[in-house]
Amino acid sequence: MLLNSKIPEGPLTDKWTKHKFNIKLVNPANKRKYDIIVVGTGLAGASASASLAELGYNVKAFCFHDSPRRAHSIAAQGGINAAKNYQNDGDSVFRLFYDTIKGGDYRSREANVYRLAQVSVNIIDQCVAQGVPFAREYGGLLANRSFGGAQVSRTFYARGQTGQQLLLGAYSALSRQVANGKVQIFPRTEMLDLVKIDGKARGIVTRNLITGKIESHSAHAVILATGGYGNVFFLSTNAMGSNTTAAWRAHKRGALFANPCFTQIHPTCIPVSGDHQSKLTLMSESLRNDGRVWVPKAKGDKRKAKDIPDNERDYFLERKYPSFGNLVPRDVASRNAKEACDEGRGVGPTGLAVYLDFRDAIQRDGKNTIEAKYGNLFEMYEKITGQNPYEMPMMIYPAIHYTMGGLWVDYNLMTNIPGLYATGECNFSDHGANRLGASALMQGLADGYFVISYTIGDYLASIPIERINNDHPAFKEAEANVAGIITKLLIIKGTRTVDSFHKELGKVMWDYCGMARNAKGLKFAKEKIREIRAEFWNNVNVVGENEELNQTLEKALRVSDFLELGELMIDDALNREESCGGHFREEYQTEEGEAKRDDENFSYVAAWEYTGDNQPEALHKEALEFENVKLTQRSYK
Repeated sequence: MLLNSKIPEGPLTDKWTKHKFNIKLVNPANKRKYDIIVVGTGLAGASASASLAELGYNVKAFCFHDSPRRAHSIAAQGGINAAKNYQNDGDSVFRLFYDTIKGGDYRSREANVYRLAQVSVNIIDQCVAQGVPFAREYGGLLANRSFGGAQVSRTFYARGQTGQQLLLGAYSALSRQVANGKVQIFPRTEMLDLVKIDGKARGIVTRNLITGKIESHSAHAVILATGGYGNVFFLSTNAMGSNTTAAWRAHKRGALFANPCFTQIHPTCIPVSGDHQSKLTLMSESLRNDGRVWVPKAKGDKRKAKDIPDNERDYFLERKYPSFGNLVPRDVASRNAKEACDEGRGVGPTGLAVYLDFRDAIQRDGKNTIEAKYGNLFEMYEKITGQNPYEMPMMIYPAIHYTMGGLWVDYNLMTNIPGLYATGECNFSDHGANRLGASALMQGLADGYFVISYTIGDYLASIPIERINNDHPAFKEAEANVAGIITKLLIIKGTRTVDSFHKELGKVMWDYCGMARNAKGLKFAKEKIREIRAEFWNNVNVVGENEELNQTLEKALRVSDFLELGELMIDDALNREESCGGHFREEYQTEEGEAKRDDENFSYVAAWEYTGDNQPEALHKEALEFENVKLTQRSYK
């Protein structure tokens, strides 16, 4: 299969501008004749739906929550990057581009990343115009703070609620189009299959989560904006409902899945406290601006933090990476925290935690200043742990957070299936092997507000305007496929709960495909996942019926997809015999214990093709070419 990324010709700085001029346009009078389905109404989906409806297209937006306001985008706390250079500290579009390429360990496309940096400046203007209450300096200008992987302050924020405020801005734009009759929202509705006609995406099959009714919806194009697949690990910072089903069902219809092993471990998560937990809580990376990460120098030191003098503390990130200190990228911070705990220097009752200490910042700037910056985050930490972070250090440990892998897309954000697009976290395109903090919100809004609204017209202008009715045989076949899977799950009547399978899968994934991986462990994990999957289809107990509100059935459908995706993640991690970003193969590391890339053999996007149930997936490679940055070993020292 030939992977045509459709990257425009010409200098990097001019590609997007020239591309917008060269692509086909849809006449304004014709836009109202085209129907577009958007699956997902988080930042990427809500912004895309609002933008496309504003242009005149007819949009159907699907969300499995009762309201788009409940999308997981609200959980993003720390901020959104943009190359505004308000601090006059040396930032630029090129520096944001370079930091993102380097942060991703040189495993993303130059052209996509540069476009992201370019449109970042427009995002802030758009959001301010919508009323997003970004923090401001004394003189009224928008404030910025630093984030991991950068030596400039480019992160705009609204206290610790940035994602929520940005989503409310996008939701207001979306609501305007709902009132105008250009967007129809389908809440509590989940996509369970993609419908292709003549090789093109022409609709979806859904299940109403209240009634269980299976329905078909047709359109001229389908946009997936369904987030990432971090919940394959069971314990993650993702919302409980976050899943891979829409993207995975599209994959089984022919959409390539790219770099599935590229998953991000976030270093500042509240540590696991016991088997009772169903998810983990993230503490914003913004806390690393003022918090200092440390562990005791001596192994097994169980004294209280306040009783350990400075000369017996190891501020290990500051020691090892003096240039970036506590603001090294997430993958670097996470691995170093794990290393300290593996050495027996971890803190807390489990020993699987390190301190994030604000003592010095409070002494330097005063409690009121720290409270103004992070007050709601401190309150959240205290409610969960019962400890006051103003008086004692927070305890943190790495956890699964974001997924850089996703559906393969070209420069236009279209998958290899004509008419099927993927935006935001559910595509692979911008972050390589590691995402820098505050870049998820940037990508979601860039894709939704400023990219898809241009590029989708190039496709629509080349296909007939005539609508396809959802009584077409392709829709009936897809409906029967969905109904068959549901029936199969309901008749098993086994002895194990859905959650027990999900937990077992998650532990295997975390232990063998988490912060560190090796060939022996990955091969074991592959066989173990096959065993779990076989037992799932023979012994899972899905209570209730389809024609009702049935959350056990919802979970079972999602876990069945996670089981298949988990095996593909293992295959991808085994195939990539190098270390890069969040993919750390223990066999491939430098003498200092840093990730060691193999640019000669693995400077490519791994795009996997589904070939049938229980069949090995076919690997296709898109070569990555770097004309504007030099491939070097990452250094944050």
